[in-house]
Amino acid sequence: MHRRSFVKKSALLGSGILVAENLFAGAALAPINIAMIGCGDRGKGVLSVIQKMPSQFNTVAYCDVLDFRLEETKKYVPSSAIAVKDYRKVLDDKKIEAVFIATPLSEHYKIAKDAILAGKSVYVEKTMTYNIDQALELRKLVKQYPKQVFQVGYQYRYSPLYFRVKEMIQSGYIGKVSQIDCRWDRNWNWRRPVKEPSLERQINWRMYKEYSGGLPAELLSHQIDFINWAFETQPDEIIGTGGIDVYKDGRETYDNVQAVFRYKNAGMIGNFGATCGNAHDGYLFKIKGTKGSVNLLPDTGVFYPELETKRQLGIVDGVTGATKLVVNTDGGIPILDKPTKDGTFYALEEFYKAITEGKTPVSNINTGTQASICVAMCNEAIYTGKTQFWKKDYF
Repeated sequence: MHRRSFVKKSALLGSGILVAENLFAGAALAPINIAMIGCGDRGKGVLSVIQKMPSQFNTVAYCDVLDFRLEETKKYVPSSAIAVKDYRKVLDDKKIEAVFIATPLSEHYKIAKDAILAGKSVYVEKTMTYNIDQALELRKLVKQYPKQVFQVGYQYRYSPLYFRVKEMIQSGYIGKVSQIDCRWDRNWNWRRPVKEPSLERQINWRMYKEYSGGLPAELLSHQIDFINWAFETQPDEIIGTGGIDVYKDGRETYDNVQAVFRYKNAGMIGNFGATCGNAHDGYLFKIKGTKGSVNLLPDTGVFYPELETKRQLGIVDGVTGATKLVVNTDGGIPILDKPTKDGTFYALEEFYKAITEGKTPVSNINTGTQASICVAMCNEAIYTGKTQFWKKDYF
């Protein structure tokens, strides 16, 4: 796509759009000494990105309760990094300025609380906490330590693509939005191999309610959080259903879920669903407005104008006149001219800048609390079949 044409034609010249692609540019100051707590798939994934950012982060220590995980992590950290099994040793190390928390969900609150009290800045993976009470308590605590950065790992908030879509929504470019369709499907049992049966619950913690928020917390929370952010709202009511419909293997969290969020103030309905029994749609994210629709993937997005919007853009019979807009064969206009980087990179850039420049990250304690409440309400609706309502004391 010719960026200049789309930006001019769509009248998206607001500061948010112009800044988005250069949001993370700037000279590095000094690397921050960090530690990773939790070295499973996500922990190692974040460390693999940190490896490529040596001027910003220096991994001093890495922590996990499982020996084989510590062994696997060696290739993602400097040879000088120390492996520990007790996260409290990480928090006692005065050299460490910030910690990343990528443990099972049930451990997020305890470790994040201890890290804040130990004077560390914190990057905690989504979902921020296991339940609503923990979210409210953590928010109260973090606000008592404003000099420490607290960031939640919703990496799509930092992508230039998703910044641009937020601006399209806020500027009214896609019109009045009434429907949002979100899915994150896979055709896989979600299990990790377990060599030692006694480690089943530690390795496959996502299968068990004691540790996990299931599909809403691990997958759908990304899209739930983005809608909160992009529309500056939250759901008033949530209904849901689900079951263990595909894999009858002793798991407790559902492998097939569907929830409907009603955003009364915004006049919208959000449909959020996930299954482990079919991968055709994969990651599906559609935002439907009176002037057009946005279809999003993690790194690319397409705008589909409605009929009247096509006329305004000079699109006739699927092709443009003199607008220079690039239109796909299906009638969609690419939002960016190339895919974005892994969203984790943008999120880590933001964490570094927030610490070195004393700024509040886009995904912070307030937004993390909001998303945690939404996920907990969603799960309660799914597991009980009862409608859940947003409460005033959640604000």
